[in-house]
Amino acid sequence: MTAEEGTLSAAAKALGMTQPTLSRQVAALEAEMGITLFERVAQRLVLTHSGMELLEHARSMSSAAQQFSLTAAGQSQQIEGSVVISVGELDAVFRLPKMVAKLRKEEPGIEIEVVVTNEASDLKRREADIAIRNFRPTQPDLIAKKLGEETIWLYGTQDYLAHIPAKSDPAKFTDIQVIGFKQSNGVSEVLNQQGWHLSEQNFRLITSFQMLQLELCKEGLGVIFFPEDLARKEPKLVRAFEHLGPAIQLPVWLVCHQELHTSLRVRRVFDFIVDELSQNG
Repeated sequence: MTAEEGTLSAAAKALGMTQPTLSRQVAALEAEMGITLFERVAQRLVLTHSGMELLEHARSMSSAAQQFSLTAAGQSQQIEGSVVISVGELDAVFRLPKMVAKLRKEEPGIEIEVVVTNEASDLKRREADIAIRNFRPTQPDLIAKKLGEETIWLYGTQDYLAHIPAKSDPAKFTDIQVIGFKQSNGVSEVLNQQGWHLSEQNFRLITSFQMLQLELCKEGLGVIFFPEDLARKEPKLVRAFEHLGPAIQLPVWLVCHQELHTSLRVRRVFDFIVDELSQNG
């Protein structure tokens, strides 16, 4: 992990330990083996020649250990135990609480841990057992169930949208502020492909935290991308530019490692989420 992250602090954070502890472990390993594995260059750690020769062996051992863990977990036929679910911020706040409450009533022996991230958790490294994603996985050892499509519109408050003239040509929406995402992350490209002419001046309020995007929008500071079904629960949100149609259509996939899907409790949670999201989608 230290070789992958490049610094002790980053590696310690990824491993869930303190930097001094990891530093002592690296020093003890070097002393036991009688070789130097890392050299400090500026603020980073760089593998020595000896470290490079051992790195691929270490990676192979790590991969084998991960596969062993996945296979062993998949053999469990006990309903009791932990299941880790990875979801994005909006799913975590708006969709998951009622599902988890219902699941806890039906399966009190299953412990639920929720990882909230808009990044894709690495299921092969056991960062999560199950993930809700907006893209289909390409790895052959992951299984996925498509739950439907998520319709994303632009929303603003009534007061904010009232100051934007009703125009049929999106190229004329030059003064609009889009809250939340840097222009470089592809948001402007999505809209520009639909005929908008957006620049950096249209992205002057930036945050990747979607719940803050929502609150800033409700303060009348701009428009946000937001799922249609969730916007119905927010009375301050008004759909913008309906004549242009949805801004984005995103698929919704439920993903699990094929080894873990043979686990009774993981399969129970997987099937439960499929039923709940399919009914409420």
